[in-house]
Amino acid sequence: MNIAVIGTGYVGLVSGTCFAETGNHVTCVDINADKVARLKKGEIPIYEPGLEILFERNTKQGRLVFTTNLEEAIAKAKIIFLALPTPPGEDGSADLSYVLGVAEQLGKIIKEYKVIVDKSTVPVGTADRVHVAIAKNATVEFDVVSNPEFLREGAAVEDFMKPDRVVVGTSSPKAQALMQQLYEPYVRQGNPIYFMDEKSAEMTKYAANAYLATRITFMNEIANLCEKLGADVDAVRKGMGSDKRIGNRFLFPGVGYGGSCFPKDVQALGKMAAEYAYDFRILTSVMSVNDQQRMVIAKKIKAYFGESIKGKKIAIWGLAFKPNTDDIREAPALYTIKELLQAGATVTAFDPEAMPNIKAIFGDQISLVENEYDALQDADALAIITEWTEFRTPDFERMAKLMKNKIIFDGRNLYNLNTLKELGWYYNSIGRQLVG
Repeated sequence: MNIAVIGTGYVGLVSGTCFAETGNHVTCVDINADKVARLKKGEIPIYEPGLEILFERNTKQGRLVFTTNLEEAIAKAKIIFLALPTPPGEDGSADLSYVLGVAEQLGKIIKEYKVIVDKSTVPVGTADRVHVAIAKNATVEFDVVSNPEFLREGAAVEDFMKPDRVVVGTSSPKAQALMQQLYEPYVRQGNPIYFMDEKSAEMTKYAANAYLATRITFMNEIANLCEKLGADVDAVRKGMGSDKRIGNRFLFPGVGYGGSCFPKDVQALGKMAAEYAYDFRILTSVMSVNDQQRMVIAKKIKAYFGESIKGKKIAIWGLAFKPNTDDIREAPALYTIKELLQAGATVTAFDPEAMPNIKAIFGDQISLVENEYDALQDADALAIITEWTEFRTPDFERMAKLMKNKIIFDGRNLYNLNTLKELGWYYNSIGRQLVG
């Protein structure tokens, strides 16, 4: 099948590459000429495990191509995916200007039946608005479908190739048949394709992300209470997770959620509720608690050192919002660094993938080093923000020799309390006993 993907951001590039992997011919289009040129040269602008192999294979075979020419991209495509940015506005609502702008262009240039698919996360009712925008200029039949993505950064290729489920919102039997044909190779093990109306599909994405954000936030609240009561959140988490009604996923406490999806989608769902005069109190609390939780490590550091941390050198391990990605959008590390710098501390940091993105924000305000141990030289304390695998079994003896003080503030609960106690470290984690 011939497919066009408009937008080569995270969702567009992963989707286009994975569609090509099952034999489709995919043309990805973007208005950024420099980005398209780099993609044609084989330069992938994001870090995502497994993507490079599929990208190289499908570009080499000619199944995955890139262009800046929208008309050229959609000429032979049966299905056109809109994978465009929907950034949050100042009030939290999703900005649909990119989506609706492209929709108007499509109406002017489609010359035969097409299925236009909203792949971006968009507010409920967007499919109707896209249909109206295209219909302003269209002279041929077309259908608009909602097909939200459920890709976890760091596992997006696996999620796309072997999805738990595929959600498709359409009221058109013709569009449904094409979408069924497109996705059948990805659900051969029996995972479902759920067909529903467009608004329900749009709502499904927001509901799923908001619920997961709520689980994370609930566990952060439990962890904060555990610290005050002397309970161990790790034990609580295991006891809760063994209940089949609850399950053990998304129950790990930490320094708050970040990334491109949860913060934006929770805000957007709250804004949609407000527009219909519905007081979505749980979401309001989730956002408030998460804002506070992102500051928890900085607050612990300031509390330990007293009234001032001016002149203190803090090492940070982990800058991306989660492991296996270079994405720093709404990353807790951003908030930690800003708070430490404002308090007069100096910051030296390491992350396996996200340092170029951090440098673009902070420039020379912080020092970025080549490995995690370089960050520790003469550090007064270490703060762990992202749970990269390579941080899980460090050389504590080497760390002690590099640092001024044996002090760790762990936002991801990576280490065993007894081990750190035996080694003589001060170890302050989330929702667990204080060591030292």
